[in-house]
This record gives sequence, C-alpha cells and structure tokens, in this order.
Amino acid sequence: MTTNDILKKVRKLEIKSRGLSAELFSGQYHSAFKGRGMSFSEVREYQQGDDIRTIDWNVTARFGNPYVKVFEEERELTLMLLVDVSGSKDFGTQQQFKMEMVTEVCAVLAFSSLQNSDKIGLIFFSDKIEKYIPPKKGKSHVLRLIRELVDFKPEHRQTDVDQALRFLTNVAKKRCTAFVLSDFISKPYTDSLRIAARKHDLVALQVCDPREASLPDVGLVQFRNAETGETQWVDTSDRAVRKNYEINWRKQDDAIKNAMARSGVDLAVLRTDRSWIQPLSNLLKRRGAK
Repeated sequence: MTTNDILKKVRKLEIKSRGLSAELFSGQYHSAFKGRGMSFSEVREYQQGDDIRTIDWNVTARFGNPYVKVFEEERELTLMLLVDVSGSKDFGTQQQFKMEMVTEVCAVLAFSSLQNSDKIGLIFFSDKIEKYIPPKKGKSHVLRLIRELVDFKPEHRQTDVDQALRFLTNVAKKRCTAFVLSDFISKPYTDSLRIAARKHDLVALQVCDPREASLPDVGLVQFRNAETGETQWVDTSDRAVRKNYEINWRKQDDAIKNAMARSGVDLAVLRTDRSWIQPLSNLLKRRGAK
C-alpha cells in the first residue's frame, strides 16, 4: 500500500467515523463511561443538611468553624485500545476481514474520545507487545492512531492475550477504560483478565467470523492455520467431522464468555457477516443503564 493509498483510506475512515461517533455514540459514550470517580475540589463552610462524613477536621480546627470537603466528578477519561494483530485478524469469509472491522471500530471510538476531550492510547499485540502508543489528546494524535491501524505490519502471527493484559496493568498506572479487540483464542488468560479488570474498566469486543463456528460440506479441503502456518487436510463431507468441529467451537466460545462473566468484563460479539454498529451500541446502552 502506497503512502497515497494509506492517506486516502485514513481520510475515508475519518469521514465515516466522525459521522458515526457524532450521530450514534456521542450520548451513549458519555453515559457509558462516567470518568474515574470523584475528586476533591474545595472546602466550604458547613451548611445544614451536609453529610457530616465530609467534614474536613483539619480545616475545622484551624478556623474554629465546621468546614466540609466538596467533591466533583472526574469527567476526563483515558481510553486504551488493545488490538490483536495476530494472523487470525486476516480471516473473513463474509462482508469484511476481521482487521477491517477492528479498524472501523477503533476509529469511531477514537473520534468519540476526541469529541469528549479524552485521552486515547493504543497497544498492538500478537504473542508479544508489537507497539505501544501512550494516551494523548487531539486530532493529530487520533489520525496517527488510525494511520497505524490501517498500515501496521506485525512481526509475529500468534496470539497471547495474557501478555497484553499484563502489559496494560503495568503500563497504565491510573484507572482507564480499555477496549480489548480480539477473537480471544489464546492460551489461558483468566488470572490476568481478573487482575486487569480490578484495576481498570475492561470492555471485551470479540471479533469473529461465522465460518469459524461451522464447516461447510465441500469435500476434502486443505486448511492452513493463519497463526502457526500449519496445514491439514479435512474431509468436510464427513458429518461426524463437522459435528465435532462445531462442538469444539461451542466449548471454546462458552469458555471465553464464562471467563468474561467471572471477571466482570462487559462483552460484545462483532461478526464479519453483520454490522458491528448495533452490538456496540447495545453494549454502551447496557453500561449507561447501570
């Protein structure tokens, strides 16, 4: 892809993402992510009806009259995008490849953060941390993130969600809202998921293709593992083969959903054969209603 091709694609994504973030997600984004909590603002004299638990005893002792602490909501957010760039991102049998969908989702979230004056950062991961871009504000920063999403070339092709979550826990010292975009087909990551979810507000966006869940009856087919490069011949005309494949997929998918539920992580499933807008919108509505 040439530089001009990249710039054209970035511009196209910018136009589409700005429209979506303004029309669909601006209000939902604000209500779904309410900031890190309450921060101390000032002290004032005690008034009838104030909660006595907010009395600042040091100031009260100094002036001889009761004073209370006033708090306000910390509205500024820090968003982190954790993007799986392993070999499976290039899979897609329906409307688009997984990575194309991920890029669109990240672009909309980035412009939503821009409209709300929030910081946003990016972590690309495979079975290693491929690249880390610290959180910043501003349009130029958002456009840089989108350029990286459009043109990034990972060094490795396998997946390690555990390493990505541990890196987030170590690098993000303050609480942030982190979107993890992956198919979550990885070696065990339950412990790191639970630890990261205690420190940060985690949102899991599972990107999948319907062909991963079932095999078509098309005879003898050679399959290639996009992450390991290994190939295997499979007789898809064998009903038992297709059934076992679906059973194994359901077990794996159930394990992913159970891991998220046990860790208190919100999950939305984005499929390449459907628009991702509705599932993401539904997730934001659920969070806003909590």
